[in-house]
Amino acid sequence: MSSIESVTLVDRRAWVALGVSTLAALLTTIDISIVNVAFPSIRRDLGATEAGLSWVLSGYSIASGAFLMLAGRLADQKGRRRLFLVGVVVFVVGSLLAGMATSAGTLIAARVVQGMGSSILGPSSLAMILPAFPGDRRSTVIGIWGASAALGAAFGPSIGALLIDATSWRWVFFVNVPIGALILVLTPRFVRESSDPDARGGFDLVGVPAGTVGVALVLLAVVQGEQWGYFSAPSVLSVLLGLSLIGLLFVRSARHPSPLIDLSLVRIRSFWSAGVGQIFFVAAFIATILFHTLLLQDLWGWPVLAAGFGVVPGPALAAVLSGPVGAVVDRLGHRKIVVFGALMAALNPLWLIVTVSADSSWLTSLLPAQLCLGVAVACSFATYASLGLRDVSPAQFATASAMMRTLGSIGFASGIAIAIAVFSSAQHLGPLAAFQRVWIYLFCTFVAGAAFCAVACPGRVVRVD
Repeated sequence: MSSIESVTLVDRRAWVALGVSTLAALLTTIDISIVNVAFPSIRRDLGATEAGLSWVLSGYSIASGAFLMLAGRLADQKGRRRLFLVGVVVFVVGSLLAGMATSAGTLIAARVVQGMGSSILGPSSLAMILPAFPGDRRSTVIGIWGASAALGAAFGPSIGALLIDATSWRWVFFVNVPIGALILVLTPRFVRESSDPDARGGFDLVGVPAGTVGVALVLLAVVQGEQWGYFSAPSVLSVLLGLSLIGLLFVRSARHPSPLIDLSLVRIRSFWSAGVGQIFFVAAFIATILFHTLLLQDLWGWPVLAAGFGVVPGPALAAVLSGPVGAVVDRLGHRKIVVFGALMAALNPLWLIVTVSADSSWLTSLLPAQLCLGVAVACSFATYASLGLRDVSPAQFATASAMMRTLGSIGFASGIAIAIAVFSSAQHLGPLAAFQRVWIYLFCTFVAGAAFCAVACPGRVVRVD
């Protein structure tokens, strides 16, 4: 075999591996949004209470966030492909159990298993493919991989509505099984194993549980804050204990020979600025998607299926643009793109404030706002991931990716919680006024994120050949 043929074969194998990784990321992203439309059917069939339904989401969110750092560290130590396959198996088993659930309790337990699977495969899904690509292609690769998040957000609600309409809510979970099986078949064939060659065995027996439980407690306080009260004793105690355990984790990580988190990453400007900037964007983005759906159903009275398709255009545009934007990032630099993305996102709530009324048109009000958000998402999710890994050693890819995703999980949970609290506090003013309060909060969050990134994120790296 000639050297040219060898390079071509390796290149093709790498691109197929990217497809497998993207399919897995798409699967877990869809699973976050697809469940929302199934709630009425689940409530009817299982007799679930509102509190029980909230735990169908909360259990998944807490489990998927709490184990990220441990999963990232294990992936770098034991092998990214190996951990990825374990995560897929756990996720598929959780999906199967969720589809077979006979009570709200068993469904919640299955969702926790799903969340753990998502947590395990998440950091390794990107880290296992990046070593196969040269540095000057990685922004493009991450852009393509990041498009899966946009696709999941775009089509999750509509796919869920179609499945429920044609079969039952159980197929919202069962559909993951054949897709997961396909991933398990393709991964060993096309994805090469990689790991940190200098990783030491063993774990910090204090830091690992402290970090895992600490993150879980903070997420618990955030996702349950609306029911408990954000300043109630359970919420405050959960946050304080969680932060104390996270503080203990940092102390242990500074001293232990095999720490859960590598503190050298915190000293990399591109890494920490991307992580913090991502929190601003994710917190506002996820709430924006939620309140687009609520606008269609609660204010304009759209049925669930129509509302599911009504929020498709923005994320769908993001999916189309994410790959090309990744190539632009390598030329213009990350800072310009994420600042532009955050400002484009801020136009979404601003336009809604100006145009929405009880009888306004989707075509002139929500569609332009969604298209602005689509451009913003294409410029943001993958770009934050790319910036966060830009100056990180390949040996630390999974650990760094896990820390970025942990910060994203905190942004995800807090964004929903704060937006709902703002909306609830303004309900006495009327539905439209409550929506406007939320849009003001989202506008301010996006602008604050743009300002932070403009100051904190590093500029373009000039490569000298």
